[in-house]
Amino acid sequence: MTVRFAKRNEYVHKMRFEPQASMLLAEAENATEHAYVPYSGKKSAVVLLLEDGALIPGVRVDNASFSLSITALINAFSTAVALCRKDVVAIAFSHAMSLSDRAFIDSHAFGPFNRETERLLVHTGQMGIPTPGDPVDPFETATEDGPMAMARVISERAFIPESNFPVGCLMELDDGRLVPGVNVEHSEWPFILCAERNALGTVASYGLEQPRNIYLSSPTSDKATPCGACRQVMVELAPQATVWMDRGKGPVEKTRADDLLPGYFSGEALRRMI
Repeated sequence: MTVRFAKRNEYVHKMRFEPQASMLLAEAENATEHAYVPYSGKKSAVVLLLEDGALIPGVRVDNASFSLSITALINAFSTAVALCRKDVVAIAFSHAMSLSDRAFIDSHAFGPFNRETERLLVHTGQMGIPTPGDPVDPFETATEDGPMAMARVISERAFIPESNFPVGCLMELDDGRLVPGVNVEHSEWPFILCAERNALGTVASYGLEQPRNIYLSSPTSDKATPCGACRQVMVELAPQATVWMDRGKGPVEKTRADDLLPGYFSGEALRRMI
């Protein structure tokens, strides 16, 4: 009786938001096609539904250093911050939520969210949700000041309650389009994502090509450089990209992503294992 009641209760909760809920869950399933999972093979995606019906996707991004893999949920929320969209009303998963997903959501600043099913969360107090529309445009409009100056301005979007250390990032694609990223912090430090990984996660979620240039700005520090985690992710996802670094009052410097981490672990042996 208890099991049957639990299943019926989940169905009733989901029906509160039909047909929008079914459409949103379908969007999450469709988004898995962009997941980068050469090691785990576990395609997964999350889609955030915003107040106006717009969507923000996030996909799982594997890394050869397993602990640096980006979950679909963290990917989506970090993209939302970088795009200045914090009006999340519902969250759909392509998979059943993990304990890690629940821990992330339960203490997230965008919350609170109610769990309607194992794959659907709705912001507390929502009596209905909008019909899902198209994904939010992830690109920044280029300005005459150039991408380096833009990255410095974008750093102001960083969500940094833990460090008060803003970083802005722009990924420039071959066609000149620009994808933003900022560091997005969480009270649980393992859930924090730096600006570089934020932007690369967005590139993956939208199915875009590798960037040719990565513009980084750390306006409050003259000595900042990409952390080891970001170097490993950049060298795997964009090894040939030129990295431009704007640091406080110091001069802009440039290098190549694969020069930032000599002798990096490529993960080729792991690819052959799956």
